[in-house]
Amino acid sequence: MSKTRILYVSQAIQPFLPESPISKASRHIPQGIHERGREIRVFMPRFGVINERRHQLHEVIRLSGMNLNVNDTDHPLIIKVASIPTARMQVYFIDNEHYFKKKVTWFDAKDKLVPDNDERAIFFARGVLETVRKLSWAPDIIHCHGWMASLVPLYCKQMFNGDAHFENTKIVTSLYDEGFSGTLNGSLHEKITYDGITADAVTDIQLPTFDALNKLAIAHSDAIVAGSEELTPDTQAAFSGADVPTMNYMEAELGAAEMATFYDSILEGKEEAVEE
Repeated sequence: MSKTRILYVSQAIQPFLPESPISKASRHIPQGIHERGREIRVFMPRFGVINERRHQLHEVIRLSGMNLNVNDTDHPLIIKVASIPTARMQVYFIDNEHYFKKKVTWFDAKDKLVPDNDERAIFFARGVLETVRKLSWAPDIIHCHGWMASLVPLYCKQMFNGDAHFENTKIVTSLYDEGFSGTLNGSLHEKITYDGITADAVTDIQLPTFDALNKLAIAHSDAIVAGSEELTPDTQAAFSGADVPTMNYMEAELGAAEMATFYDSILEGKEEAVEE
């Protein structure tokens, strides 16, 4: 029997970015799942604040080179990789000179949202899924962490729904209270429809707030996890009302065993549906 394959997509992972609920969970859960015999791949954006020399990032030439069209403009996709030796874990980085060269994360030096965060989120989501296809690696589960990964469920279920690599994939989304005030660029939903995704699928993000992005991810996920002890009221309401399996908050360092069981229950449900 082949190993279960889990793809982790996160906006932040320790030690590449500072400690936070997202970066801790995205560091400890994949490690714990890997130690339990699952096969994993881990992706995050290559933000300009990440020190490439210290963390020994290097480009993966065989995976780089394709162009992704975002808002009717081609942008080269660059894939880099680094290891976390203490975790025996490899991390792939989605990079592009236009979107990720700036020495910022999703906020600038004045703690304002980076203006092109909407396009960066599109590029990140598509870049991950295109790279997984290029790896010829079909994940059983995709587990998304953070609002910058919130478009992955939508793209997987809509744009890549006919792709053999993802036809049996279940999507898990972890929700956090690490968000932002205000909105992303108001044309985000229009830019997504350029990729062939229907306007109906992105109605809820015509005003792309933090909660709206979380709700969009929930709508296209097969299971939901509370990644923070407390969520915003709107996101908590969406979590509580979700018509999919849910898992309550648990410390990342302690939750790998429970997460493995949660994954298995989701996949057992998939197998039962196939048998029926």
